[in-house]
Amino acid sequence: MNGPQDLGGRHGFGAVVPEPETDRFHAAWEKRVLGLTLACGPLAHWNIDSSRHARESLPPAIYYNASYYEIWLRALTNLLERAGEIGADELAAGHALRPGLRPDRCLTAADAPGVLARGGPADRPGPAPAFAVGDRVRTRNHQPAGHTRLPGYARGRVGVVTAVHGAHVFPDHHAHSPEEDPKPLYTVQFDAGELYGADADPTLTVSIEAWEPYLDRSPA
Repeated sequence: MNGPQDLGGRHGFGAVVPEPETDRFHAAWEKRVLGLTLACGPLAHWNIDSSRHARESLPPAIYYNASYYEIWLRALTNLLERAGEIGADELAAGHALRPGLRPDRCLTAADAPGVLARGGPADRPGPAPAFAVGDRVRTRNHQPAGHTRLPGYARGRVGVVTAVHGAHVFPDHHAHSPEEDPKPLYTVQFDAGELYGADADPTLTVSIEAWEPYLDRSPA
């Protein structure tokens, strides 16, 4: 969707300020939000793509005025309410008033390291790729109402396939369905001028990961 999260190439939001990789949290509550988000995953009410869609679906006035982990917390609250795990009365009270729906799926502290170590690989058996390294492709200029991982600045642009990664879970479908629908995944490289026009630095390129439904073949 064309939500508030899609800021690539937009003006008016200030410069990106890099931070050291060691500065992962700015307050103790942020660690707790990350822990809550990870602990709620085993409840299996949603998947990683639907959780991303929940974050990008926040109203722009809320999204742009929230910090990174506040966005996570607001989206998690919405997901838990939608699943029936919490109610408005519990949010108002600040504590649980009823047992959870799936206590048997609780992630214990002892289990957490193993779950995190396994990660969440998204590669799956799937259809053979239609494109190969070196092929010129044009991204589709779609404007979906639902989730997509194709950024707005790269839609309707011509690039070159630089890597083929096999089939992976297609997030645009998975965000709205339990079905994974794997599709071939590629790295596509664009010249900066193709994305940003004549004023772009001619020495720069931008690469994105793009699923096959985003791509059409482009004439040489």
